[in-house]
Amino acid sequence: MRKGAKRKGAAAAAAAAAKASSSSQENHKEEDEQQKTSKAHRAKRVKASKPETEPEYFEDQRNMEDLWKEVFPVGTEWDQLDSVYQFKWNFSNLEDAFEEGGVLYGKKVYLFGCTEPQLVPYENKNKIVCIPVVVAVVSPFPPSDKIGIKSVQREVEEIVPMKEMKMDWVPYIPLEKRDRQVERLKSQIFILSCTQRRSALRHLKVDRLKKFEYCLPSSWHRYILTDFYQPFKEDEFEQSTVVQIMFPVEPPVVCEFDWEFDEVDEFTDKLVEEEALAEDQKDAFKDFVKEKVREAKKANREAKEARRKAIEEMSEETKAAFESMRFYKFYPVKTPDTPDVSNVKVKL
Repeated sequence: MRKGAKRKGAAAAAAAAAKASSSSQENHKEEDEQQKTSKAHRAKRVKASKPETEPEYFEDQRNMEDLWKEVFPVGTEWDQLDSVYQFKWNFSNLEDAFEEGGVLYGKKVYLFGCTEPQLVPYENKNKIVCIPVVVAVVSPFPPSDKIGIKSVQREVEEIVPMKEMKMDWVPYIPLEKRDRQVERLKSQIFILSCTQRRSALRHLKVDRLKKFEYCLPSSWHRYILTDFYQPFKEDEFEQSTVVQIMFPVEPPVVCEFDWEFDEVDEFTDKLVEEEALAEDQKDAFKDFVKEKVREAKKANREAKEARRKAIEEMSEETKAAFESMRFYKFYPVKTPDTPDVSNVKVKL
């Protein structure tokens, strides 16, 4: 064989080997890329997977669960309102009263609220708690369009229209019916509502602000019970003989004087003896007490006359409606999450 042919054969073999080597390198590169891509996919899949979590379950909201919250707590200080709602109070007893067989079932009912500060056991210690209370009035018409305002400084209770205090009776709509128009519901449940915005309180004068806190549901209930509930039975109406005394000295003398049981001279001497009143203030104090008694007696006479006039103008149908009026008081039921109020309940 010629040398030229050998060289050509060797060159061809070298080219083939180089081509094979290049092809092998390309294959390795492709395999590496595939491996990298595969790893990346696996990494992404691992990253995307999340640990399984247990599903959350929520209790269904009862149809009238928020009823007690919707009722305005008359006479509660504004800065105490948040403390009233710090507990998840349960008024299922009130809700049950509207069910078939309950005392409020199928009846026209008016609800107003209040709070009663009481020392109750909670979390192994005694604590002052503002307990929410709801009073239900079964009546064919609103029990009153007025409200009483009284404080230590106000010797005589002031009765004012509820609207003056931005309060009114409004229909309560249960949760399952809130997608309907109020006019079509013909509600049988009405609650006392207050439209005074808490954000606007800072713009009110102090006297106006305090009026809301002096709205006493207990005295208001007494006003309803005596002046409206059965106003034509005079023997059931007992006018108070007690006046609140706040004698303007420094410090002021604050006390109660019952003109039926207390005698002015003895009452005054006792205060001097207890060093609650100075000796040289006795005469001025006696005159002050006598004046307050005169004012209270005059107010009682006027209330009695107004009551007599209302009776004369009242129709037999209205009288019958007042006779059928009934009051029910509801406290929150005992639960593990709320203070036990069973021992501090006060009857109507």
